[in-house]
This record gives sequence, C-alpha cells and structure tokens, in this order.
Amino acid sequence: METHLHEEIAKMNDDLLKMASLVEDAIHKSMEALKKQDSNLARKVIDEDKKIDQMEIKIEEEAIDILALFQPMARDLRFVTTGMRINSELERIADLAVNISQRVLEISDKPLLKPLIDIPRLANIAKRMVRNAIDSFINQDEKLARQVILSDPEADSLRNLVQDELINDFLSIDPSSATRAVPLLLISRHLERICDHATYIAEDVIYMVKAQVVKHHRNILKEE
Repeated sequence: METHLHEEIAKMNDDLLKMASLVEDAIHKSMEALKKQDSNLARKVIDEDKKIDQMEIKIEEEAIDILALFQPMARDLRFVTTGMRINSELERIADLAVNISQRVLEISDKPLLKPLIDIPRLANIAKRMVRNAIDSFINQDEKLARQVILSDPEADSLRNLVQDELINDFLSIDPSSATRAVPLLLISRHLERICDHATYIAEDVIYMVKAQVVKHHRNILKEE
C-alpha cells in the first residue's frame, strides 16, 4: 500500500514539473513577443494555454485520487495538499502570461513609447522567482523558498518604478499616448502578480517542509 502511495506521489510530482516547465516557457515567450512585437508568438502563448489548463485538471484529479484511496498522513499529506496549491498557482501564472500576450497584441502594430529596460528587468525577476520557487519544491529547500519570499519587495519596487515613469513621463504629458502606455502599465502589473504567485508557492513549500505557516507572518523570515 505504501509503495503504491509513493508511486502515485512520484507521478504527481513529475506532472507538476512538466506543468512548471510549460508555465516558464509561457512567461518567456510572452516577453519575447513583447520585445520583438511579435503578434504570432503572442497568439501562440494564448493558444498553448489550453495544454496548461488540461494539465491542471489532470494533477488535481491525481491529488484527489491519492487523498481518497490512500489517506496519506503527515509529510505525505502535506506534499499532496501543497502540490494541489502549487498546481493552482502555476495555472494562475500561466493565465498572467496569457494576459501579457493579449496586451502585446494591443500594441504590436504601434511603435513603442521608449526602449524596454525596466519591464524586461522585472520579467527576469519574475522568471527567477518562479524557477527558484519550483526548485525549492523539487528539492524541499526551505532556504531557497525563503529567498523567493524575500525577493518580492524588489519586484514591487520595480513595478512601481515602471508605473511612475509611464504615468509621469507619458500619460500626464500626452493623454494620446494611452493606447501605448496603458498596455505596458498592465504588463508590469501582470509581471508583479507572477512574482506574488511565486511567493505563494514558496510559502507553501515552507509549510510542506517545516509545517510552519509564514503567510501573513513574513517577519518570521527575517528573524531566522
């Protein structure tokens, strides 16, 4: 019975890694579509989201079956319930990559307001946080999960910088720039939300590894 349980858990883990790879690819492609103003690549991200949605359903069903058939306890139970939450967070991250691609379609036929500098920097932070959050889950690395959480303020600051520049240097001076500025504002918000979801994954990893709840209590992270 225990052998079968661990086989099913391993299968669920493998599927989570496959989904994470698809999600990371979606973030990368959405940003490449923005940099190159490539509407075809943006549409590809939107179309490929169906695969991620299907994978989410599959993993959720696997987790429910494990809970129903094996009634896991302690660490195994925390792994399955954490996996379910991570599955949901990954699907939301993929949706945000779709949102970015939809904004790209809105401006792909227009000249950019300015060279893209801070938005790609924010995208790199987002990609790093997602990758580290998943790695912390794979390796059950609580320290790496903590690093992800402590990186979130950097993403917030950079998002604020992007938004302040777009509003103060463009929208407030030339309201007609809205059709090009607002999609970039939204993209910065979508990227910051990706960082938030990576943070939620990291919080779940800490719970899985240490049975410690850090959500709403992030001061704990700085004390240890």
